[in-house]
This record gives sequence, structure tokens and C-alpha cells, in this order.
Amino acid sequence: MKNILIILILTLIICGCNNLETKDLNLTHEEIIEIINQGNYLILDVRTKEEYETGHIKDSLNIPYDEINETIEFDKEKTILVYCQSGRRSKIAFDTLEKLGYTVYDLGAYSSINLEKE
Repeated sequence: MKNILIILILTLIICGCNNLETKDLNLTHEEIIEIINQGNYLILDVRTKEEYETGHIKDSLNIPYDEINETIEFDKEKTILVYCQSGRRSKIAFDTLEKLGYTVYDLGAYSSINLEKE
């Protein structure tokens, strides 16, 4: 019985580790450009309106992370790229959007993104 329990626990740990690879793991600049070149994407700035107004990625849409929920609707055919000031809020938005069934990638911190800014 004890051996079965140990095997069960080890199996659960191994299976859980296989799910660690998620889409929010650092996209290369080339991968981001490839998504953009395909033209079927949306860039979401999930910072506050005030932060957005001080500078943002060109053509991004500003929706604060705490306003993203099941009532918001985007085209599910589009790939969504999210970012914020430090990466914390974009991770929350990423998790929410992924649970809602969107294809989403977390770009992380605004200052580290090498795309045209306004």
C-alpha cells in the first residue's frame, strides 16, 4: 500500500512538471515579429490609462488588467500579446485570457519590449 502511494505521488509530480511549459515563456523578438507579420494579432497594454498615456507600444489597445474578465470579447482567431510596466499585471491578464480560451502571450515589462513605441 505504501509503495502504491509513493508511485501515485511521483506520477502526479511528473505529470505536473510536464505542464510547466506555457506560452508566456519568453518569446524571442523574431517570434514576436513573426506573429505581427502574420497580421492576425492584438497588443494589449494592461497598465492604467495614465501609464498608457506616458508611452505605449504603437497600435496597442489599453485595457487595465483588472477590467479583463468574461464580459470582454476579443476575436478568438487573433493572437493576443499583453504587456504592463513590470510583468506582474500582464501575467494576471495572461492567466485570465488563457482561461477564457484566447491564444495569448505575455510580453512582460514595457521597457524590455523592442517594438515601436508612441
